[in-house]
Amino acid sequence: MFIKQLSVFIENKEGRLERVTYVLKERNINIASFSLADTAEYGMLRMIVSDPDEGIRALKEEGFSAKLTDVIAVKIPQRPGTLNKVLKILHDAGLSVEYMYTLATAGKDTSIIMKASDLTKAVEVLTREGYELCKAKEAYELNNNGSK
Repeated sequence: MFIKQLSVFIENKEGRLERVTYVLKERNINIASFSLADTAEYGMLRMIVSDPDEGIRALKEEGFSAKLTDVIAVKIPQRPGTLNKVLKILHDAGLSVEYMYTLATAGKDTSIIMKASDLTKAVEVLTREGYELCKAKEAYELNNNGSK
């Protein structure tokens, strides 16, 4: 149930973000979802990509500081209050959410990528409450049109 997220530390210098995407493009690695947060000196790019192992290998070869992190993707319907319900379930279970962002999906539902304080417990609680989680293969192949 865990998904590998590719995280890259990027200096806040012109062209660095473009270089990351170029390296992935050259290896035919699709970015299914991403989040970029920055400070004055650096940025943190978090991505769900079609081939996380090859992605980290390629970026490290190019001198980027990158790592793989386990996250989960929770499927929720597009209706008011659904995200709040998921967050309340996690809160009531004593879990905190470190960060989250959306995963591009087809259809009426949205998937939320999240890093929780205890991923195993988060999976157990959400599954028990009837929520479906994306499988890794499903997340990596979104919007990839079958190519690697």
